[in-house]
Amino acid sequence: MTSNEFRKMALSLPEVSESSHMGHPDFRVGLARRLAEAKSTGGESRRGRGVLVAAALLLAAPARAHDFWIEPGSFRPAVGSSVAVRLVVGTKFRGEALPRNPASIAQFVLVSDAGLTPVLGRPGDEPAGIVRIEGPGLQVIGYHSLNSQVSLEPAKFEDYLREEGLERVIEARARRGESQKPSREVFSRCAKALLFAGDFGKASHDRVLSFTLELIAEKNPYAMKGGDELPVRIFYEGKPLAGALVAALSYDEPDRKLSRRSDANGRVRFRIPKEGVWLVKAVHMVPAAPGLDADWESLWASLTFEILAGAK
Repeated sequence: MTSNEFRKMALSLPEVSESSHMGHPDFRVGLARRLAEAKSTGGESRRGRGVLVAAALLLAAPARAHDFWIEPGSFRPAVGSSVAVRLVVGTKFRGEALPRNPASIAQFVLVSDAGLTPVLGRPGDEPAGIVRIEGPGLQVIGYHSLNSQVSLEPAKFEDYLREEGLERVIEARARRGESQKPSREVFSRCAKALLFAGDFGKASHDRVLSFTLELIAEKNPYAMKGGDELPVRIFYEGKPLAGALVAALSYDEPDRKLSRRSDANGRVRFRIPKEGVWLVKAVHMVPAAPGLDADWESLWASLTFEILAGAK
């Protein structure tokens, strides 16, 4: 299917409109609600069946991607404003927003000097949540999912392991004689976004949300400019994780990925070359615990933020 064919199919759906998001084409879809309506009527109408089929196509596309991050409606919200929160799955900092699925949520919160606030939303909504900014300073939105299961063919599994710097898992599978077996994996998402509200003069810092795998910025990105260094630490089960491959991508130039391995203290340092929206991400994989019906458990951490022009 070409991009034009996809565009025509998407725009033929009820409640779909085309706009732009972060400078790129974007389709806004009342998809989950239409899907629920079609199911509630048994899919009896031709229109209902069409919505079900098209919805399945649209929702299946992101499942083939693996990165996951938070995109707030604004990284610089005003105090007292409400911010829409999108959960996005994709690759190379391009993806599709997912509707809210309460069955997948372990934690979905905003943490700031004003305290902890749940990110609210209705099942099936996209954006997946909305939250009010109660005070100034750095605002940390966190999303931690429950486990999901996935299986990949051996070649595809090993390709993704190499891409994420998990060669040790390839070696472990070889030692076990499992290199030609499909993967049996459970995975969870540990995503954060850093926003800033109010006066830049307020001292602010990232916050520990105690996610199983967590990226923590050791410097406030909103006190930085392009060319500054950003130290980031990665923690697994509350302890520094050494040897993890951590990557940083600019939304404007996602192919120019920066990659570093964490040191013994779980720290990497990135020289952020330019202003704009950035994604820092990492994956950690361990043998699955008994009872998970899987061979491996992976955890996907991400951190999104914006470096502003003239912030200093």
